[in-house]
Amino acid sequence: MKYLIAGLGNIGDQYKDTRHNIGFTILDTLAEASNTVFADKRYGFVGEFKYKARTYLLLKPSTFVNLSGKAVNYWLRKGKIPVENLLVVVDDISLPFGTLRIRPGGGDAGHNGLLNISQVFGHQNYTRLRFGIGKEFKPDRQVDYVLGEWSENEQALLPDRVALAMDAIKSFGTIGVERTMNLYNNK
Repeated sequence: MKYLIAGLGNIGDQYKDTRHNIGFTILDTLAEASNTVFADKRYGFVGEFKYKARTYLLLKPSTFVNLSGKAVNYWLRKGKIPVENLLVVVDDISLPFGTLRIRPGGGDAGHNGLLNISQVFGHQNYTRLRFGIGKEFKPDRQVDYVLGEWSENEQALLPDRVALAMDAIKSFGTIGVERTMNLYNNK
């Protein structure tokens, strides 16, 4: 079985440790833990690792977050991976910091990366793992908050929350979306 795990984020050092790049952060940490190296390929940085007889193709699109659909679609097709084996990892301001929510479909909840993927696919029937970044921002400051760096308190808690997200990704491939939802949602 083969799975595509697409972590959304923005390329460039200025975005490296921002809330909007949590998808990249989670995939980078997963790659490091599994001795996976990313290669600069078409539409993104791609790595592959095996876990419990499953192959996980990790994708960090080289497009900006809001234009992720082309990269995700390309690697699904290139890898001959069915859309039900796709997991998109994104930030979510609607969830408290570090909270995980996995869904096998649904709307974009105002996330332009998910909106673009849905537009490219022509549907919203793909699994997403939302990582809560909270909404501790003043009115009209959402962009600054999302593109801002983690607070000192968040930085201290981030490694444990990222580790939980990594476990959820591996669970998605081994026991399926429904059981993974039961184990990890709102944790």
